[in-house]
Amino acid sequence: MTSSALRHALSAAADGRRLSAFHAMALAECEDLDALTGLAEQLCIAAHGTRVSYSKKVFIPLTKLCRDVCHYCTFARAPRDGVPHYLAPEAVLDIARSGQAAGCKEALFTLGDQPERRYTAAREALQQLGAASTLEYLERSAALVLKETSLLPHLNPGVMDEAWLARLRKVSVSQGLMLETAAERLSRRGGPHFGSPDKLPTVRLETLAAAGRARVPFTTGILIGIGETRAERIEALLAIRQMHERHGHIQEVIIQNFRAKPGTRMSGAAEPTLADHAWTIAVARLLFGPAMNIQAPPNLQPDGLAQLVRAGINDWGGVSPVTPDHVNPEAPWPHLAELARATEHAGRTLVERLAIYPEFLAPQRVAEPAHTDALTPPMQSTGSGRRSQRGPAVRASVSGAGAEGWLDAALITPTLRHMDGVGLARDDGWAPGGLCELPASQVARVRQRQAPLSPVVAHVLARARDGMRLDETEIVALFDARGADFAAVCRAADELRARRVGDTVTYIVNRNINYTNICTYGCKFCAFSKGRHNLGHRDKPYDLDVVEISARTAQAWTRGATEVCLQGGIKPSYTGHTYLAIVAAVKSAAPEMHVHAFSPLEIRTGADTLGLSLEEYLARLKDAGLASLPGTAAEILDDEVRAILCPDKINTAEWFEVMEAAHAVGLKSTATIMFGHVDGYRHWARHLLRVRALQERTGGFTEFVPLPFVHMEAPIYLKGQSRRGPTFREAVLMHAVARLALDPVLANVQASWVKMGPDGAALCLHAGANDVGGVLMNESITRAAGAMHGQEIGAADLERLIRQQGRTPRQRSTLYGAVAPERRSAAMRDSSLSSASVQPQL
Repeated sequence: MTSSALRHALSAAADGRRLSAFHAMALAECEDLDALTGLAEQLCIAAHGTRVSYSKKVFIPLTKLCRDVCHYCTFARAPRDGVPHYLAPEAVLDIARSGQAAGCKEALFTLGDQPERRYTAAREALQQLGAASTLEYLERSAALVLKETSLLPHLNPGVMDEAWLARLRKVSVSQGLMLETAAERLSRRGGPHFGSPDKLPTVRLETLAAAGRARVPFTTGILIGIGETRAERIEALLAIRQMHERHGHIQEVIIQNFRAKPGTRMSGAAEPTLADHAWTIAVARLLFGPAMNIQAPPNLQPDGLAQLVRAGINDWGGVSPVTPDHVNPEAPWPHLAELARATEHAGRTLVERLAIYPEFLAPQRVAEPAHTDALTPPMQSTGSGRRSQRGPAVRASVSGAGAEGWLDAALITPTLRHMDGVGLARDDGWAPGGLCELPASQVARVRQRQAPLSPVVAHVLARARDGMRLDETEIVALFDARGADFAAVCRAADELRARRVGDTVTYIVNRNINYTNICTYGCKFCAFSKGRHNLGHRDKPYDLDVVEISARTAQAWTRGATEVCLQGGIKPSYTGHTYLAIVAAVKSAAPEMHVHAFSPLEIRTGADTLGLSLEEYLARLKDAGLASLPGTAAEILDDEVRAILCPDKINTAEWFEVMEAAHAVGLKSTATIMFGHVDGYRHWARHLLRVRALQERTGGFTEFVPLPFVHMEAPIYLKGQSRRGPTFREAVLMHAVARLALDPVLANVQASWVKMGPDGAALCLHAGANDVGGVLMNESITRAAGAMHGQEIGAADLERLIRQQGRTPRQRSTLYGAVAPERRSAAMRDSSLSSASVQPQL
């Protein structure tokens, strides 16, 4: 090797080019640790930002018997009298349940390699357990943990063939096997692997290859300091890289440092230094490039965590708050609070992941729009709001496994239960519509005033402050903000809110009238509609007549309402005349009432049934008294998601077509987003950009309303096909990012007290929101989905909530104008709404 080869290797790595094997081997001569780690850190940050992940796990040592005799190992032992050779199923569950109670999400099964091939005692124990092999007993144990707990198994059973890897894939989200070394000489007499047939590099590499063929998300790595040279370390890393380039299945590469243990043949061997460990991590980063997950266990180098971070790691591996590291019992896990502080001290943010990495869970695309702001979808209207396929099909496994199928179908639901919108672990137990307390750590972050930022988020926020239009990648970066970055995004949104609309917080006194819950559409998120296929649900089908609609309108007017919001299912007998009659019923009962009614789906249905254009039908509705449109039926304005969530509903372009037509005839509308189900951050970004694009043309949107997905009774959740709504961090960020991404064209961002809860909505007032919506009076759609925050809130209660945040409340009209003093007086009078009659008319 020559110094010119080394210079070429460093230059190529800095440019993001793949290092050839020849130039990779040249790194063995690099002695400039600062230069090496500096370059590795830059590459790491380029792909992973300032995030360092870990998995909260419970360690389940299924058996410590092993047919191998590694000279440094204290985990494996020979059979002993009185000591169970395998954990009994009850013991496995006890450990797993203790982990679940402590908030763990991973069940790490570690065990010796095929002990029954060496020990009679192992074979007899397996016979008593009713298993033919250790791998079969592992399969049963992992299945038991999956059935009885919420933990996701990760399996480290040693060498396997493709058939066993495929079998265990059905009961685990990931598997692993350390390559340790590619040096065959270490398996010869005198070497640390002598007498250990499963440690032969060729045998272990075949397992890695078989895992790739079986499409198993796989963990591997090397063990340094057991007698190998630096060149041999690089050879091992190159062998792993070759496997990954062939199959794409390596989810992380561990660089683990040898620890000398008393009672082993290597008890007196020298351990690798921190500098040597950092050198190897940096080389691994250069070989694998920015995207690979490089890990170092924090308990094996507790005094050098900052240096390991600077060397290019982005993951600490599994950390258990419950069980010890059975492989390295002399090295206790750091407390998570301490690990978070150490990570922050190194200039990074600690985030929790699952046993399967986000890259193997991220939504996959088969077809996508050519341009971010393009509104032309791959579907075409066939009349009555339904669609037929046109052009390339949009298939999206947005809900979990990805189009390439890294996760067995049986594992999708339990994994979704733990995921956030990017595939990391949910960082709180909060869910929209529920009554659980707001997560204290996130509440504190929202109110945090000063914090250091990652370069990416700092750059995006600077562009937002300068009034620059953010692009999709920049908006996604804001949605992924965590820790100090999350605090900074909230603070920037709050400051922008103060500049645009001041400290006044608005609300409206309104009533929701959902005139029917009978609907022929099959929206998978909807727990409100009652078609013929779901008449057994808790709410019976109903269809209000115009007399009842008039009565509810009059009652709302008496209580100070200035608006009625009218929406319902698409009943087969409804025509455009139905919607005209509904408007007439409202205006006859209260001529001055603002009629805020009909989603774009209802508008299109009405127009189609009468054979009118959208503009013609909207003009007729306006003449009858319609004053504005709710921006519902939007869900996520990206057909990749809509193909899963509401496949027979209007598509993205059709939604915007209705809104643009409404704005053209002088009708304002709101814009909503219903998020946190089968979507991801890029879908949210596209939604915001598309709303902004229309707003720039028409100026017709009055407000943006984030609606976090309420999961409790949603069919798609009950079938195990969606997440349980956004996390609290994500829900707050939707308000903050909307403020930043839609500025200056849309001034008002609303926080829904029904979805967020009153306290959550109040907190959003410190993250860009300036409106808390309406008192609602008999809200029923979110309640049907399982929300528990009630159907109504008093105007006085809303004003009290606003004042508690140091803001000034103002009752507004639908279009954000002033309301008559008489309306405000009526709203503030102490009155309660009697139970409204619901008259089923099937």
